[in-house]
Amino acid sequence: MSTYACARHDLTDAQRELLEPLLPPGVPVAGHDQRHAADNQSRGAGATYHPTTGPGGGPCALYRTWQTGEVWEHIEAALVTHADAAGKVGWRMSVDSTTCRAHVHAAGARKESVRSWWRGSPRTTPWEPLGAGGPPRTRAAVDAACGMLVLLLTAGQAADCPMMIPVLEEIRVAHPGPGRPRTRPQMVLADKAYSSRANRDWLRNHHIQAAIPVKADQAAHRRAGGSRGGRPPAFDPIAYKDRNAVERCFGQIKQNRAMATRYDKLAVRYQATTHIASTDH
Repeated sequence: MSTYACARHDLTDAQRELLEPLLPPGVPVAGHDQRHAADNQSRGAGATYHPTTGPGGGPCALYRTWQTGEVWEHIEAALVTHADAAGKVGWRMSVDSTTCRAHVHAAGARKESVRSWWRGSPRTTPWEPLGAGGPPRTRAAVDAACGMLVLLLTAGQAADCPMMIPVLEEIRVAHPGPGRPRTRPQMVLADKAYSSRANRDWLRNHHIQAAIPVKADQAAHRRAGGSRGGRPPAFDPIAYKDRNAVERCFGQIKQNRAMATRYDKLAVRYQATTHIASTDH
């Protein structure tokens, strides 16, 4: 039986039991415990405080601390490890990206708060506000069961094709016991936007099958080259049907209002929001 009255969208007792060992050591913040804090944070931006934790800066201060400390990233990684140990992770990965329209309140971050941690990189810097590129794109590698193994924010103007390899290189699924984490899927499913020689060569060199359709202009260029154009890349249309897993995953995490409509001014806040939405779904 629950130890306190549950509000809508609160974590269930089973979810709390799974999350509690993964939370950082409890630090008293205005009388809030970590489980209630997790309830507050799992609701996302724009939600009210839990009736048993009360108003004030305590939950917000703890939220900011967890964001900058990458607590939710560690929680998500631990949950993926738990799912993989239970045989619930399918290693046929779908890669794609999505963007969410930013709310008007997401604009206006103070310029002095911006830090360029990754200069010259297409990735969004942790403290970057909305810029000329608009809202950042959320890129993901999703397994066959719609579970998100990688979630990466990049600048809004960054193209899809060059970002496939960086997304796949972020795959790190640790084992419960000793041993290196698993980093390579069996197959990668992606749409035509990710069709390039560089991507296919990288997948081939890492012994990963590809189910990526060829663009019409690329196919025409190969045919024009005759025998020098080489053979067309292998494509499995049956396996490609499972690419909808990434679209369904995006649809599920966008049920979180803070994910679907960005209210956060800084990328570090929105990145934490996306990880919470991924963990929650």
